[in-house]
Amino acid sequence: MLCRTYSAACIGIDAITIVVEVDVSQGISFYLVGLPDSAVRESQQRISTALQTIDARIPGKRITVNLAPADIRKEGSSFDLAIAVGILAASGQYSFEGLGNYMIMGELALDGSLRPVPGALPIAIHAVAESFKACVFPVESAYEACEAVDIDVYAANNLKEVISILSGQGNHAPVKPMDVGEDDYIDADIPDFAYIKGQEYIKRGLEIAAAGAHNVLMCGAPGSGKSLMAKAMAGILPPLGRAEAIETTMVYSVSGSERGRKGLVRKRPFRAPHYSSSAISIVGGGVKALPGEISLAHNGLLYLDELPEFSGRLLEMLRQPLEDRKISISRARYKVTYPCNFMLVASMNPCPCGYYGLPGDRCSCTPYSVARYVSRISGPLMDRIDLNIEVSPIPGDRLLGEERAEPSCAIRERVVVAREVQFSRFKGKINTNSQMGPSDIARYCPLGPSEKQLLSMAMNRLNLSARGFGKILKVARTIADLDNSANILTAHLAEAIQYR
Repeated sequence: MLCRTYSAACIGIDAITIVVEVDVSQGISFYLVGLPDSAVRESQQRISTALQTIDARIPGKRITVNLAPADIRKEGSSFDLAIAVGILAASGQYSFEGLGNYMIMGELALDGSLRPVPGALPIAIHAVAESFKACVFPVESAYEACEAVDIDVYAANNLKEVISILSGQGNHAPVKPMDVGEDDYIDADIPDFAYIKGQEYIKRGLEIAAAGAHNVLMCGAPGSGKSLMAKAMAGILPPLGRAEAIETTMVYSVSGSERGRKGLVRKRPFRAPHYSSSAISIVGGGVKALPGEISLAHNGLLYLDELPEFSGRLLEMLRQPLEDRKISISRARYKVTYPCNFMLVASMNPCPCGYYGLPGDRCSCTPYSVARYVSRISGPLMDRIDLNIEVSPIPGDRLLGEERAEPSCAIRERVVVAREVQFSRFKGKINTNSQMGPSDIARYCPLGPSEKQLLSMAMNRLNLSARGFGKILKVARTIADLDNSANILTAHLAEAIQYR
């Protein structure tokens, strides 16, 4: 007897339907075909033991399991549940009606319980597109999938519950999205700007960067607060919109991260990889084509501390994702594309010892070593950074003072208003000023005669590229939005120029 169940596999953040064909006929053998990897081939032992927990078994006959299409490699243990259900139906041990209407995913434990699977949200979205009526997932994966799709998503703790759902027995209702509180949007561990004394100029630059999602580089001596302010910057970013949350959750879902297991990712990602990280861990790829740090920072913040210490090859690999906001990974076995619309925040010392330019002759570096250190960051990469901010040490009297700085919540309110202005302006085509293309710049960044004269003078004196020209206009547009100004004025343009 032949039975078909339906599962899915993810290629990047896109899913494809996998048809699990199970045939039970005369003979004694078990064949699993369809280009499975070792984890899929080992499913026979997991399934055999799990079936005993419900007083079922793999029949002593000739069983052929085919995972179609056969030219796509099947990886992981996510097909266990679909194979087990197919064996039960094909051998006549259970009768299921409308089995072709369900997308079934899950890894079986030896006691029959279900373990979560990666890619639940992309698979559920694919199931809607393919006109399936319902999905069956392990509990953790079901809460991830039910947030974003118009389809019934059933959660099961074990194989027995799956059989009850598919056979229409019992009172099993589709799961509903979990309740969301304010704490689900903001991480409590993020430092507050209220406790960072001084550095008003740097805070202003970070506010502008957050309002327009601009890339920013902070350069200053050790201990001046660069890392602390970068972490605090995550607290002034606006909450994720629904579309952004779905995109971000899809990336975390296929990566196998537990961050999306309790629903959509609602906190903007903050990723801070160490400078010893490999290129694959940053941009993605590897054996399973998993997303890297730049994709895990999608719609959030990627913080690179000690920027010159990262390998030159790795830094150059960031140039294309910073421009295109997506990364295409092409290998012999696969070609995948991941979104990576992140805001780059980087920090560095002015020289190897970190004290170049400070009073007291503390710097022990030669001019050659200083130039060599700074040159580790190439001109093309620097050209993609919107704001360059010099960070000076905080005077002792400011540290000893009792005054309290402006809290992050007040700054975040201004950032949220500026983001709302941008969303209304672009009408969903893009989200922030940093994403504007040449046509958008021409339309939304008109300049008056005095502003044109100022910008022309700055271009000639600073020897800026065409990309630098566009960056200044984008930052000026963000400053105008923070100032609630419909037009870019001279003051806005001058402030944007000083960050180059």
